[in-house]
Amino acid sequence: MRAPLDLLRRIREAVEPPDPPAREADRLESARLILRPPRAADGESWIAVRRASAEFLQPWEPLWPSDHLGRSSWRRRLSWMRAEMEADRARFWLLFLRERREEVVGGLSMTQIRRGAASSAQIGYWMGQAWAGRGLMTEAVAAARTHAFQRLGLRRLEAACLPANLPSQRLLRRLGFQQEGLARGYLEVNGRPEDHLLFSLLAEDAPLTR
Repeated sequence: MRAPLDLLRRIREAVEPPDPPAREADRLESARLILRPPRAADGESWIAVRRASAEFLQPWEPLWPSDHLGRSSWRRRLSWMRAEMEADRARFWLLFLRERREEVVGGLSMTQIRRGAASSAQIGYWMGQAWAGRGLMTEAVAAARTHAFQRLGLRRLEAACLPANLPSQRLLRRLGFQQEGLARGYLEVNGRPEDHLLFSLLAEDAPLTR
């Protein structure tokens, strides 16, 4: 006997909760990219690009749990990202080429959003190896920069990168970020605490985005 369709739907939603209503204000675009919050259906594509780019990304990222590319891990990650966005503590975007809107090519986050006197957030990003070096992330961060100052009303954006990550430093400087200093043992990367260069951008530093 076939289970009723509504029962099958409830079982599916218990395993993979449905996407919340779309927040069009958080959907961003650039010349070549669509940036939008992650959806449940993005899991397979996210897993595929992260798996294909694992060796490329590992020198710049924390050591992940052994199951971080599994479906269960994706569902946990998605649930956490949704909670952070709902609480206005963060924004998360996946990156898609305009002509390939179902294939994840990278990701961008705006975390530690602080309102009031601080009025700031931390920018982080990653790009799949196959699409790196094409200027796509510059477009993505520029779109997020405009969103932060114009739509979210923040005053300051912060970013940190390893001293050896020259492409990331060039990207940040190209978009107006200024280096503020060196933070010792700032984040654990690839299994060990690493110093990071600290960058910031103020709304008044980027008048074209306002």
